[in-house]
Amino acid sequence: MKLLDHQQPMLMGIVNVTPDSFSDGGRFFDHGLAVAHAEAMVEEGADIIDVGGESTRPGAQRVAAAEQIRRTLPVIQRLRGQLPLAVGVSIDTTSAEVAREALDAGASLINDISAGRDDPEMLAVAAEKGVPIVLMHMQGTPATMQDEPRYENVVEEIRDFLLRRVDAALAAGVARDRIIIDPGIGFGKSRRHNLVLMAHLPRFTDTGLPVLLGASRKRFMGSICAEQQSDELVGATCAATVLGVLAGVRILRVHDVKANRQAMQVAWAIKEAGRS
Repeated sequence: MKLLDHQQPMLMGIVNVTPDSFSDGGRFFDHGLAVAHAEAMVEEGADIIDVGGESTRPGAQRVAAAEQIRRTLPVIQRLRGQLPLAVGVSIDTTSAEVAREALDAGASLINDISAGRDDPEMLAVAAEKGVPIVLMHMQGTPATMQDEPRYENVVEEIRDFLLRRVDAALAAGVARDRIIIDPGIGFGKSRRHNLVLMAHLPRFTDTGLPVLLGASRKRFMGSICAEQQSDELVGATCAATVLGVLAGVRILRVHDVKANRQAMQVAWAIKEAGRS
């Protein structure tokens, strides 16, 4: 899977093999259900399936590497054997041990919400395996990140942080064309911070690096829409998808693939028409 071979932005479908994720915790904890859900998302148009064994919802506690491996490896192995090779499989983890096992099992991308800070070996694993890695910004940890997050200039502080982590990845031997950045919507940000980041997405895409946007079903959108049920935020997520496409985002991480595929395709067609 080569990320930039795709002209259109790519959709990353979320498979949480966890009992406690904020939006679908427990629904796909069974390996068979997780695989079936992933296959359904590919049928709906997902380009990448992101498999995670540790919840990163606000207040979540850490899960040991061995347990993450137990949860995710059977799913990754089955997906790699059953999905078309053109579909990427990523591992959502901050553990180098989990990442290495997942890559050996057939994953082709690392999605690290700590940007390689939690485990000093993570960047070395990405470099050794020659796979893309997503470097995301998060203030604090999942357990503490929503405890009054503060920034002087949220856009520039996060952009500078991500560029420093890019430098760290390059120094570890990761090729520049294998690095993806993610401003971390909802990870240690207030509603205002998230909105400002969304309004200034071009400050991240103008780095020339592929940007991943993960705003799917996030609570700040529910607070705007007066909607408490996360699975009722499909329309809100589609609005974020359109904004991301128009801003130049390359990967959109979503729960609801079909609806967001439609939103992405229409936004892309409009963007292309504006170039002619």
